[in-house]
Formats: sequence, C-alpha cells, structure tokens
Amino acid sequence: MLTGKQKRFLRSEAHHLNPIFQVGKGGVNENMIKQISDALEARELFKVSILQNCEDDKDTVADELVKGTGAELVQVIGNTIVLYKESKENKKLRLPN
Repeated sequence: MLTGKQKRFLRSEAHHLNPIFQVGKGGVNENMIKQISDALEARELFKVSILQNCEDDKDTVADELVKGTGAELVQVIGNTIVLYKESKENKKLRLPN
C-alpha cells in the first residue's frame, strides 16, 4: 500500500501527464485490462480518462482497473483515474519512504 507521502509524490508526477486510455460505453473489459497492464509495466504511472458515455461510475471503473491490473489507485479526480504499479523491468520512479 502507498503512504500519503508516496501518493502526494505520484500525484505531482502525474499532474503533467495526458490520459493514454479512455473508458467508454463498453466499460472495462479483458482486452483493456491487458493493455493497461502492459502500459503500467512500461510506464509505471499514468492516467485513464472516463468518457461521458461510460455506463459505470468512476469508482466502479477504478476498482475494476485496480483489481484487474494489480495496480495502486493514486487518485480519482473528475473523470480521470491515476494508476501506479511498480515496474519489474523498467523502474523509473523512486518513491519517497
């Protein structure tokens, strides 16, 4: 689990990022979870935006993504979810203790 300090650090790191995935009408599916898992391995931290036509609420989408990918939920802000998962191969971020 992430500490408050680590979440603050990750939020500041994610601030300038643009969402690289969008969850729309179909909601979260297996294919999306696989793509997001691969992207987490490559990037460790990114944003997912939830489109207006998404039928699930943002907390449900965030839960499904966290369960499916094993990532940590950094924050849900507006219609954007910030996810973090430590990379095995491509460690880029050093979290504060």
